[in-house]
Amino acid sequence: MGAPLRFAHRAMARLVLLLRHGQADFDHGRLAGRTPGVHLSERGREEARALAERLRPVRLNAIYSSPLERCLQTAEAVADGRRLDVHVEEGVKEVDFGSWQGRPYKTLAKTSIWRQVQLVPSQASFPGGESVRDLQERCVDAVERIRTRHGKGIVAVASHADAIKVMAAHYLGMHLDLFQRIVIPTASVTAIAFGDGFPRILRLGDTGSFDEFAPPKRTGKRS
Repeated sequence: MGAPLRFAHRAMARLVLLLRHGQADFDHGRLAGRTPGVHLSERGREEARALAERLRPVRLNAIYSSPLERCLQTAEAVADGRRLDVHVEEGVKEVDFGSWQGRPYKTLAKTSIWRQVQLVPSQASFPGGESVRDLQERCVDAVERIRTRHGKGIVAVASHADAIKVMAAHYLGMHLDLFQRIVIPTASVTAIAFGDGFPRILRLGDTGSFDEFAPPKRTGKRS
């Protein structure tokens, strides 16, 4: 039996919070990918501020981010008011979609690769880009580097929907072909705890309160 979630932080050696960026200011009918200069929209900035407020009770040891602007802006909103710098981590960058980048979704959806990405992504590679397997490998490697760098405490990592989905699939022990069943909303948090010899998924694409991750309040007076 697991301990109640409100007490989980006491046993955690490491907790990684995977943050999806807020809504991007980009034509939502096209695949943004790694297109440079894609920032948060007005709604995305509001989402990032709301995310930062939800995480206010959490004592973060470090904040990392994909180098893309929309992630950096989200991470910077979370870092605001904390004595923390945002560290760029290339390993959690958006998928390299190759020649798909910037193209309309309605065009891409007609291709055989699109169907493969949806049904058997473990066998899929984007034309001129990377494979879904490569995406998962580099993202998980990045999280492993980060979490071993910070032996204790809580670390936040701002990334992208597909990157977070393949990481969550890995730590859930889920076959990569099933990762599309996971939904990661904008400005959501996926919390993964490490400490008992195996990972535990505490939150998945969560947009609620994080008060229970705050350090326990001291009660009573010292004698």
